[in-house]
Amino acid sequence: MVAALELYLDTDATRRIRVLWDALEAEGVQSMRSLLEQRHRPHVSLAVAPRFDPERVAEALAGTVVAAPLRLEFQHAGQFVGRVLWLGPAVTTELLAHHARVHHRLARAGIELAEHYQPGRWVPHCTLSMRVPNALMAAAVRRCLEMLPLTATVVGAAIVDHTRGIARPLT
Repeated sequence: MVAALELYLDTDATRRIRVLWDALEAEGVQSMRSLLEQRHRPHVSLAVAPRFDPERVAEALAGTVVAAPLRLEFQHAGQFVGRVLWLGPAVTTELLAHHARVHHRLARAGIELAEHYQPGRWVPHCTLSMRVPNALMAAAVRRCLEMLPLTATVVGAAIVDHTRGIARPLT
């Protein structure tokens, strides 16, 4: 498993994504709701690594508003290799600048991040399922498209590593 720096969404967007998770489960698609004893909450990850030292990450980000009140407009569904299904927000200059700022602070502190989360390679997304069965992908994407567009505001952030029991809020 991996550690992540997650951005959390406002109450309404979180509720709507949880409803989508339930709809996917009803279709036979394991959603993020049922993984890791239901510890996941809807989010967009800014950074991912095999492990994070929460204190070191918090220190690297001191003085940076990680939970900036960004407005996200989820407008599309996508999938990554391995049948990972996600909702994607429109990529804005503000979102990319925030990601680059956070990444720069972590890199300057010597905190190594997964390659696909580097500026210029990062695809902002909210994961819905980690492995959609091939036969159910079309139905799962259709479910996603039924609830789009979705407007959300970032209201919180945390460093998480569910396998190690870490969930450290950031401001």
